[in-house]
Amino acid sequence: MEYYVYGRNNVTELLKDGSRSISKIILMKGQNNNAKFAQIISLAKERGIIFQFLPKEKFNQFGEISHQGVIAYTPPVKFVEFEDFINNKNEEKKYRKIIILDGIEDPNNFGSIIRTAVCAGFDALIFPSRRNASVNAAVEKSSAGAVNHIDLIMVNSLTAIIDRLKDNDFWIIATDINAKDNYYDIDYCNMNFAIVLGAEKDGISTAILKKSDFKIKIPMLNNFNSLNVANAASIVIYEALKQTIQKTGNVV
Repeated sequence: MEYYVYGRNNVTELLKDGSRSISKIILMKGQNNNAKFAQIISLAKERGIIFQFLPKEKFNQFGEISHQGVIAYTPPVKFVEFEDFINNKNEEKKYRKIIILDGIEDPNNFGSIIRTAVCAGFDALIFPSRRNASVNAAVEKSSAGAVNHIDLIMVNSLTAIIDRLKDNDFWIIATDINAKDNYYDIDYCNMNFAIVLGAEKDGISTAILKKSDFKIKIPMLNNFNSLNVANAASIVIYEALKQTIQKTGNVV
């Protein structure tokens, strides 16, 4: 089945990025006065991409998705090999920041975490090939096109990758509800680090917790320990960014 992405912002970012080919874009009739549609059409013309208008009924074949009247046919996102990432040093950055996902099953959470990581200047996101949401059209939509702006690394074994990260001077920071340290107790500056986020129900696996250098938690009040993983990711990610800005005066 041909791969596609959907949503106005997602397709717009796909067109702007230019790193993935687009074979065709379909737009829902009756949206001529929409500014975002006009931008998509303009960008498609610039890149010489075929686009066509179809009636609303034709979009029913895609099921109950929030397509917002626009769908682009494109190859899937290309993943980056872990060893290529490790060996490809960014001369503009002294330290690198990574997110590791351990069993995030909800595509909306997955996409939201990617979006936050990109906005905060993180370098890569690592996730397992099994027991985790795959990078599909729903994830791309939730990320609002952010999947095109970060290295996505799919691996067979997170524990093996964590060992390789440690070999390359990365510190592993695991989010764990039973941790003693709060997320703001860690000094995120002057080091390479990877923040590990666990599954919505079960959290991070025991094997990965054992390999972690730090364990952190987000304080909860009212005895209610149920913060959405995407929200938790945003809190920790932006604490790391805040510390970097405060201590260095920039976001690198």
